[in-house]
Amino acid sequence: MTTIIQNILVVVALIIAVVFLIGKFIYSPQKKTSKNCDSNDCGCH
Repeated sequence: MTTIIQNILVVVALIIAVVFLIGKFIYSPQKKTSKNCDSNDCGCH
């Protein structure tokens, strides 16, 4: 019985980790660089 519970917990943790990584690296909004060019920062970072 405990083996079944362990397997379920491992699968749930794996699914959560994969969903987190997909959300972080694939669906993250791209940061747009601003085109403001003043004396301090050109917006190229």
